[in-house]
Amino acid sequence: MEKTVYIRMRNRVQTRPRDPIYLKDAAQIIADDSVLSKLQKIIIHQLSEKDGNIVVIDVMKVIELISKQFDDIEVQTIGPAQTIIEVVSKSKGVSIPFFLLIWFLLFFGSALTLMNFHDDVSMRSVQEKIYTIITGKKETKPLLFQIPYSIGLGLGMILFFNHVFKKRINDEPSPLEVEMFNYQMDLDNYVILNENKESMKRVHDD
Repeated sequence: MEKTVYIRMRNRVQTRPRDPIYLKDAAQIIADDSVLSKLQKIIIHQLSEKDGNIVVIDVMKVIELISKQFDDIEVQTIGPAQTIIEVVSKSKGVSIPFFLLIWFLLFFGSALTLMNFHDDVSMRSVQEKIYTIITGKKETKPLLFQIPYSIGLGLGMILFFNHVFKKRINDEPSPLEVEMFNYQMDLDNYVILNENKESMKRVHDD
């Protein structure tokens, strides 16, 4: 009697160079206890230098490997058909001078961007007019209006990005995180489609 195994391929997995990729690393497995440990230890790919930093594992390769080792197993797949293996080398620590340089560039770059934007939309003259309308007095430097505006601008950016340094304000993703997620999804789709094209090309060449 055949045993049914359910496999769900993971979207993206990170690993170190030259490590073997086991089935348990690339997929979630539901199977009978008698075969689960054996399935988890199946090596579906051995990383090498020619693989580069991205490897795509297709579920068809996984089914083929399982079928070769187990005759009495029926494989049912759920979810994505490919897993992207990202090879990550050991990262080096960031030096303090480099960190300070990046901080300096980001801080003053953001400040210049805000100042140029306010200058383009004539923010100063608008604030002067608003101050005159509210108080009835003309003031070239309406600090009573500009200081709360500057504080509100900073608080608005904190709420927009949903972070105070490393602390998250609430569980909702920020717009930046959503855009980064969409970018990562588009990148993963491109990698998978490009890998499929390369595979088809190799088949036709053979």
